[in-house]
Amino acid sequence: MKVIIPTAGKGTRLRPHTHTKAKPLAHVAGKPVLGHILDQLKKEDVSEIIFIIGYLGDQIKDYVNENYDFKTRFIVQKELKGQAHAIKLAKEFVDEDVLIWFVDTISDADISKLKNIKADGMIYVKEHEDPERFGIVFPDKNNVVEKIVEKPKNPPSNLANIGLYYTKDFKLLFECIDYLIEHDMQTKGEFYLVDAFNLMIKRGTKFLAEKVHIWEDCGKRETILKTNRYLLDKMHNNKKYDNITGSLIIKPVSIEDGVEIKNSIIGPYVSIAKDAKIKDSVVKDCIIGKGAVVNAAQLKESLIGDYAVVKGFYKRLNVGDNSEIIYGKDEGN
Repeated sequence: MKVIIPTAGKGTRLRPHTHTKAKPLAHVAGKPVLGHILDQLKKEDVSEIIFIIGYLGDQIKDYVNENYDFKTRFIVQKELKGQAHAIKLAKEFVDEDVLIWFVDTISDADISKLKNIKADGMIYVKEHEDPERFGIVFPDKNNVVEKIVEKPKNPPSNLANIGLYYTKDFKLLFECIDYLIEHDMQTKGEFYLVDAFNLMIKRGTKFLAEKVHIWEDCGKRETILKTNRYLLDKMHNNKKYDNITGSLIIKPVSIEDGVEIKNSIIGPYVSIAKDAKIKDSVVKDCIIGKGAVVNAAQLKESLIGDYAVVKGFYKRLNVGDNSEIIYGKDEGN
């Protein structure tokens, strides 16, 4: 099986962090979002992973090559014309069944099932209380997908497509993508991948709708903090921490090597990247970036970027990389 992971989006909803960091490298529960996905793929029979990269794409390439030994390929999407356009770039390199995994998607999907399915493919879905916001999947009584409708009004189905797809018929997939582009069949100014799947369904492809129980989004501050909580709850972390003095650690937390904590209360639901320093602070439900400094602060539901400095604040913050925010007298680190 080959895997295509589109990563070319600019991640505008996660700014200011995505001004300097590729969105898939946003940190949650001890590693980048992309790392959690690649860790799941390590358990499967994957022949190659094809990354569609764009904005800050070299960061993606460096991270993958430094931390994983998959056979990989990196393709630059120079024009952002939509999901189907991104997938088309991989056409000449796909010669077997293919899994497409959008990097915003953290879920409890069991992709090990794919090796045994008798249908032509699988579309992963999650029941959602607000289905009008998503692409909605309509299965028949046998759970075979009849169609996918993007953001329908008052839909009878509440099964949201989560951005994880599998098909055995890779040739037909690319034929349908080519058809979309050749006939300029756009949705809201883009070539949507679900429109290609609808064409496949009309030509006889049988996709099963596979429900997941958990679907977490990493696209903006609120949702990435929710994802951090979910992943920390899943972790069994009995690690003993060095460089922690006079402090209380309330699990679940993820504290990486090189972190220094003094006279502080940390947790629950806090992720702290390596080499960060926290002193005289209370930090709860936050993600603290690599090398960041937090001093005399009380933070909740905050994102603090790499090498940022926060001193003397008592509120919710969203601070980008290499930024500084100081309230009151600066008395050093």
